[in-house]
Amino acid sequence: MNGSGTASAAPTPAVPTPAAPPSPGPAPAPAARGAYRRLSVEERRTQLITAALGLFGHRSPEDVSLDDVAAAAKVSRPLVYRYFPGGKPQLYEAALRSAADDLEQCFAEPQSGPVTGRLAAALDRYLAFVDGHDAGFSALLQGGSVVETSRTGAIVDEVRRAAAEQVLAHLQVAEPGPRLRMMVRTWISAVEAASLIWLDEGKQPPVEELRDWLVDHFMALLTVTAASDPQTAAVARDALALERSDGPVGQLGRRVLEVVADAEHLLRGAPTSPSPHPGAVVTPRP
Repeated sequence: MNGSGTASAAPTPAVPTPAAPPSPGPAPAPAARGAYRRLSVEERRTQLITAALGLFGHRSPEDVSLDDVAAAAKVSRPLVYRYFPGGKPQLYEAALRSAADDLEQCFAEPQSGPVTGRLAAALDRYLAFVDGHDAGFSALLQGGSVVETSRTGAIVDEVRRAAAEQVLAHLQVAEPGPRLRMMVRTWISAVEAASLIWLDEGKQPPVEELRDWLVDHFMALLTVTAASDPQTAAVARDALALERSDGPVGQLGRRVLEVVADAEHLLRGAPTSPSPHPGAVVTPRP
């Protein structure tokens, strides 16, 4: 009790102060998400064309559906239609245009050194394309596809013309006459035909042998045409001047001589005067 006779109030117990919470550390980084970037219109179009090329290269166009292209590109079918509303024919034409651009560059080779070396390098690229797009290449050149149009045919012809112009440039001929131009175009057709036969024969003989044979074929055509066309003769002389005796043309010449060695009678008594004009009357020799 205190002096006033009243009881003293009991002391209030102290309330413990809660400990301060620990200082928070740096906030955890958000879970990493896969990097994603929306493709531009041109990038998406290129992606779809690339996927289609991979399919058309190894299967005929009839065996490729838009669902196949969508699956290969990992997109939806409606997205393919958004970029190619014309469906498979439009996509096939775009893929063909892309392949044609690659093929047109096959014969673009620096214009230096022997012509046979330049043609061999061009054929290496061309035959590599054929090897990598076997089924599509066959379907394209053999024709008859349900997705073939006049525009796809024009694209193929454009590749042929571009290849011929490149070959004529290697021969340094700005204005070829009809016989020289026909000779070059004939060789381009022979390259196409040989490529198709090579695929049909299970890619035999080995591609290196096919390439060398086609180079020999070019020189043989050039020489035969030169025998009756002055312009081609001048071109052939210039081309042969760049060749080496141990090169493809020298080796070809020696092989040919071995073949005709027993045919010397063909060279005896050869006429030295020009052949008579068609329709001219030839007087028999006594």
